[in-house]
Amino acid sequence: MTHPCIICVAITGSLPRKSDNPAVPISISEQVESTHEAFEAGASIVHAHVRNVDETPSSDPEKFARLKEGLEQHCPGMIIQFSTGGRSGAGRERGGMLPLRPDMASLSVGSNNFPSRVYENPPDLVDWLASEMIACGVKPEVEAFDLSHILKAREMANNEQLVGTPYVQFVMGVKNAMPADKAVFDFYVQTVHRLFGRDAPWCAAGIGRHQLELNEWAVAAGGHARTGLEDNVRLDRLTLAPSNAALVRRTTEICEKHERPVANWKQARSILGLRQVAA
Repeated sequence: MTHPCIICVAITGSLPRKSDNPAVPISISEQVESTHEAFEAGASIVHAHVRNVDETPSSDPEKFARLKEGLEQHCPGMIIQFSTGGRSGAGRERGGMLPLRPDMASLSVGSNNFPSRVYENPPDLVDWLASEMIACGVKPEVEAFDLSHILKAREMANNEQLVGTPYVQFVMGVKNAMPADKAVFDFYVQTVHRLFGRDAPWCAAGIGRHQLELNEWAVAAGGHARTGLEDNVRLDRLTLAPSNAALVRRTTEICEKHERPVANWKQARSILGLRQVAA
């Protein structure tokens, strides 16, 4: 298998705090520095959230603007993907940063259970976020926490709510949502191939201790991989990850094992149908 593997680094998220791992980047400057290290280690997409000074999640467009400016300066060419997830805002507040025109943004197309709450993605909000992404020229990454979310992506593509070939990411290992189950994973891959074509790109993310196995499954199956401190703060049960870059390097080793070259930012943009930019 010789086609390049895109590595996405989810640097911060909404939940991990420095008390969980001091390497979690909170401030804008910390996030830019951590992303730069991960970029040099092989990541070509950064999945970004922003935080307040007290480490709580935020959806403040001004914070996203400063982060985008720093990433463009220090990680030229890297694909910038903003989160529209529900922990950092409510309703249309979740898409307030889309007019900043990042390359990509996450799009959860259905609701599901989380460890202690319902992750609500009502149809009217999903439709609005999708329309805002079209208006702002932002490519969505469809976050599939359930099989129905992959089928919903096909429906939305049929209705021209998603432009081009959808990029679907399987999220597995969230407590009370879809567990990390290899048979289910294999069926997800088959479903993407059936609905979107054999060449449609897809990605997988594993939460917590499942990050490593989902990286392995995705790379081996020809997909793309997500890693980073948002999803997992450890290298193993006893060892905290020293950085986002360390988790990226671990993923590049999996790519080497399966003879998959790591996609650089130009290749990643081509695979995902994104505009090329000057480095």
